[in-house]
Amino acid sequence: MADTAEKKQNPIIETIKTVVYALIIAGIFRTFFFQPFWIPSGSMKDTLLIGDFLFVNKMAYGYSYASCPTILIPQLGIDVDAEDFCGVFKGSNERLFGSEPKRGDVVVFRHPVNGRDFIKRLVGLPGDRIQMKDGVLHINDEPVYLQDTDPFIETFEPQGPQGLTPRCANGSVGMGGECIKNAQIETLPNGVSYRVLDIQNQLVDNTPVFTVRPGHFFFMGDNRDNSSDSRFPQAAQGVGQVPLEDIVGRADRIMFSSAGRSILFFWTWRSDRYFKKIE
Repeated sequence: MADTAEKKQNPIIETIKTVVYALIIAGIFRTFFFQPFWIPSGSMKDTLLIGDFLFVNKMAYGYSYASCPTILIPQLGIDVDAEDFCGVFKGSNERLFGSEPKRGDVVVFRHPVNGRDFIKRLVGLPGDRIQMKDGVLHINDEPVYLQDTDPFIETFEPQGPQGLTPRCANGSVGMGGECIKNAQIETLPNGVSYRVLDIQNQLVDNTPVFTVRPGHFFFMGDNRDNSSDSRFPQAAQGVGQVPLEDIVGRADRIMFSSAGRSILFFWTWRSDRYFKKIE
């Protein structure tokens, strides 16, 4: 009888062991190799679109406390932060097997204040002087090279799970109308080029000079007039300058992209963005 009861328990025990092993393997993979990331906003258009799904390369810059996974599932009331796992390592700007990110990299980092993951482009290295003048990025008192290109055009409609509608350079357009943003190709001093978008003149098109502190980096969104980034101080809920220890990893390639309200709506996946390299 005891043998029979033990045999009946074995499938349950084996199932539990399988789930535990799978979670451990997934945790190791996410901590040390690649972290999934879904683009929730339009701050990096048109390099990244709302609904792009990508993996963050955690090996690119080595490891810090920020490499530990953050698990956020609001529907289940789950909010486990990287600090909950690895907070004991926070406070050191050193990284295990570390290397510094390069100017022009698209980087995922933890917001220095609220701890949420952000994705922006790195434009300023430690010691750089960064300033915006009339919408033109200046690095160490020199304007970056800009070349006009075709505008970015999208449909004015709710986008992504939050139902956000885009801002347009051509003013207010009706639902389903053509939303236009002016575009230029921006080239950084190290030769990295990418498109930046412009909507209208606003305060952050002209800024004071920001001197990047040692061990910190300056980030901006490619959609310049629709990005909360290092131009905004942390006291105003902006990003400010980001310390090296808060960097999670580099975004290298889009795996697929959903134009719908859910990542599960496979019929809304964009056919031109499978395995697209991020530049």
